[in-house]
Amino acid sequence: MSDILSRKEIQHFIHNGFVRLDHAFSKEIADAALEILWNDLPCDRSNPSTWIEPVIRLGMYTDEPFINSINTPKLHHAFDQLIGKNKWIPCRNVGSFPIRFPSAKQPNDIGKHVDTSFPGNDPNNYFEWRANVKSKGRALLMLILYSDVSLNDAPTVIYEGSHIDVAKLLSKEGDEGLSFMELAGKLDELPKRKKVYATGKAGTVYLCHPFLIHSAQPHRGSTPKFMAQPPLLLKGELSISDSDAGYSPVEEAIRLGIEKS
Repeated sequence: MSDILSRKEIQHFIHNGFVRLDHAFSKEIADAALEILWNDLPCDRSNPSTWIEPVIRLGMYTDEPFINSINTPKLHHAFDQLIGKNKWIPCRNVGSFPIRFPSAKQPNDIGKHVDTSFPGNDPNNYFEWRANVKSKGRALLMLILYSDVSLNDAPTVIYEGSHIDVAKLLSKEGDEGLSFMELAGKLDELPKRKKVYATGKAGTVYLCHPFLIHSAQPHRGSTPKFMAQPPLLLKGELSISDSDAGYSPVEEAIRLGIEKS
C-alpha cells in the first residue's frame, strides 16, 4: 500500500497535533455500530422527546463493527507512518462512548483536558492517571466518528498546536509526570491556541498527538453525536533523545516542545 499520509500531512501532525483521515472505514461499518449503540441506550431512536440527558456514556465495545472500524488497512498504515512499524498495539476495543444529545442542559464534562495514559496510586480513579514526557503507554489519541458531525453537533474542540505546549510542560516533570487533574489545572496558563472543530462524515478519524488539548461542547443540532476516543497503545517506549534510528512524527513533536523549554 502506498503512503496514506502525505509529507505535508505528516508535517501538519508534527506542528499542529493532528491529521484528519476521511473514509477511514465504511458507512456500513458505522451503521452497524450505531445499531448496537442505539439498542443499548435507554431512549428511543425515533422519539427525540426521550433524549433527556445531554450526555449518556456507554461502556467498552468489542463487537465486530467496532473492531473492524479501527483496524482498517488505511488506519494501520497511517499508524506505521506516525509511530513506526511494530511500535503500536492493534485496538481490541474502542473505549467508552460519550454520546451527546441535543439538550438545553449544560453537559458537565466540557473542560479542556489532555488524556492521560498510565495509572497513578489508584488505577480505578481516572483523575489520578498520569502522563509523562515520553507519553508512557499511549501512542495516539483517536477521535472516531460513527455519525455525521457538523458544527452544530457538538464536535470535539481541538486546540491546534497545544501538544507542543504540553510537551514543554511535561519535560520538567520527569518520569512520574503529572496526574490528569494536575495537568488540567495548568492548561489555562498555556498560550492561547486556535480552535479547530472535529467535524466530518461517519467513518472520519482524527489521529491526534497524545498531548493534544481538547474539549467537549454542548450539542446545538438535532441528531445525536456518536464518537469514540480510544488510545492507540504503545508496545514499548517512545524515543525522544539520543536515537540512532531517527524519530517518528509523534516523537519529533515532543522534541519540538522540549527544545522550547
